[in-house]
Amino acid sequence: MVTPAVSLADVRRSYRDGAHRVDALAGVTVDFPPGSFTAIMGPSGSGKSTLLHCAAGLDRPTSGTVTVGGTDLGTLDETALTRLRRDRVGFVFQAFNLVSALTAAQNVTLPARLAGRSVSPAALAAALDAVGLTDRAGHRPSQLSGGEQQRVAIARALFSRPAVLFADEPTGALDSRTSRQVLRLLRDLVDEHGQTIVMVTHDPLAATTADEVLMLADGRLVDRLTEVTAESIAARMAALELSC
Repeated sequence: MVTPAVSLADVRRSYRDGAHRVDALAGVTVDFPPGSFTAIMGPSGSGKSTLLHCAAGLDRPTSGTVTVGGTDLGTLDETALTRLRRDRVGFVFQAFNLVSALTAAQNVTLPARLAGRSVSPAALAAALDAVGLTDRAGHRPSQLSGGEQQRVAIARALFSRPAVLFADEPTGALDSRTSRQVLRLLRDLVDEHGQTIVMVTHDPLAATTADEVLMLADGRLVDRLTEVTAESIAARMAALELSC
């Protein structure tokens, strides 16, 4: 039996809002198989980002279990959790979060250098090649397009060969043409390199890149779409928003 890249079992995350309790996640159970591409969608406030943060070890659930590659995150202290995020999880966000004074290659290797790890030239070359930026390694962010900057961010996330890559609105700051290029790159990483990707998005067209779309509402998993067309996703989203 194949161990899921990431698994959530009855995960709940509650917050206090004055005298009231807010259930951002209300018992989510889901597995993300290795080599899969999953999009997470839902109305505003449905728990999309909270699910991603708990799955990635950026936030601890109130209850339930999160495992990454078979490791129960709840058993880890903060030091061990930080090490797991550094070594086994990759992150790509809407903001590229690149250091302007560094070249593309230096941005890719920065987290490893900050962690005091040696940098493999072969691993750096492989990460840049995977995102098609071998010839832009010496360029600084100001010399790169928005799409190229996001590809540097993806290469940085891939540099540690993570078990799973989490992407939070990775095309939100890009124009439509560049968004398509970045999404094709993510799809290729799954198909050609067996990367596992979990992506939060509000865009039905972006979600069609995935193998499966999870729909959240009020902190609950309410639907799983495997027939992913922009029309079917948009219709389901519209129905959820009307019911909220």
